Parts: sequence; C-alpha cells; structure tokens
Amino acid sequence: MEEENNKVTLHGMWISTYAKKVELALKIKGITFDYVEEDLSNKSSLLLKYNPIYKKVPLLLHRGKPVSESLVILEYIDETWKNLQPLLLPEDPYERATVRLWASYCLQISDTMKKAFIEGGAFDEFFEILKVMEEGMKDFFPGGRSKICAENLGLLDIIIVCSLATYKAAEEVVGMKILDPEKNPFVYSWVTTLLELPLVKETLPPHDKVVSRLEFIKKNGFRFQSNI
Repeated sequence: MEEENNKVTLHGMWISTYAKKVELALKIKGITFDYVEEDLSNKSSLLLKYNPIYKKVPLLLHRGKPVSESLVILEYIDETWKNLQPLLLPEDPYERATVRLWASYCLQISDTMKKAFIEGGAFDEFFEILKVMEEGMKDFFPGGRSKICAENLGLLDIIIVCSLATYKAAEEVVGMKILDPEKNPFVYSWVTTLLELPLVKETLPPHDKVVSRLEFIKKNGFRFQSNI
C-alpha cells in the first residue's frame, strides 16, 4: 500500500526535450517510476484530466497528484526527494536563485530551435541565446564544468544537455553548424561531455530516429500543440 501511495508516473513523448529533462532527473535521483508514452495527436484521458489547461507533456503524477511544466517538475523532484543525492539545486539561497535564473533562460534554447525550423532556418535568435549562455556559464563556472559524472549532475546540466541533445541531428537536417566549438567552446565542451555519460545516452532518443522526425518537421512544420 505504501508503495502504491508513493507511485510516480511520467507522461512524456520520445522526442520532447521537456519530458526528457524530467526523465533524466528521475534517473539521476534513482527514483523508480512508470513511463507513459503519449501520442500527442491522440492524447490519453489521463493527460487531459490532469493537465486540462495546457494538455501537454511532461506530466508527473506522484501519489495521484499532478505536477506539470518541466522546470516546476524538476524543482518538485528535488524538494520531494531531498534525501536522495545529488541535489539538483544548490542549498545556498543566492546560488539557488542564480541557477533558477539561468535555468529559465536556458529553456529558451529548445523553443528558438523549434522556431528556426518553422521559419525555414532563421537561427539568429538561437545563436544569440547560445552566445549569452556561453559568456554567462564562463562566469558561473569560473574553473570550468569539470569532473562531470551522473553522481554530480545538477539542474543546469539536465536542462542544457536535453535542450541541445538533438543538435547533431539538427545539423544533419539543416546542413549547417548549430553548436560550434569555436564560437561556443564552453557550451560545446559541456554538452558533448554530458552526452557521453551512459545515463544520458540511455535516456535520449536514437540519432537516426530524431533525424527522421526533424526531416518530417522541416518539410511539414510542427503540427503539435505541445512543447517538443
């Protein structure tokens, strides 16, 4: 009965960068959960019931109570399972506030990449966000983001790697450099290091499958009323 009362269920979609952030956070914390793959063209009754306003993924159900919006869910996970390491947010109030600020800004990466596909490759806004992230993270991690492993990942690691997880597939589809090691050396090194972690690899969707979907999106546009 206790196990049932603590049951965790994640409703997501395989290519949703927002849902992948939550899935990765749960795995990092070692939280057992059930996963429900949503078809966004035919959303489940549970998704419509528990997220009636936005009707989108990710949706986390814990003890039968819904939590939606990826950043909100990530903070909920960290607060609810404080006893499980690593902590996704620092305990120091100022550092915590700073991470929240950058996390909120970093979430724009997925949106601007999506927008660029819709507008036929207009990546100017996306590159500007990367530029700001590059300079900001150099200051935030003055010694560099070194010794990265599954045991010390934090909120910013989760958001940056999931937001840019499909960059290689996107480069293949649009035929241009999206994450440039010369223009964004810090972010490039950070993301590529994270992408090599086994836990990250097993969470992210297969490259070929992403390429196929992005080719479809490039040709037909986004048809989903949901964050991807």
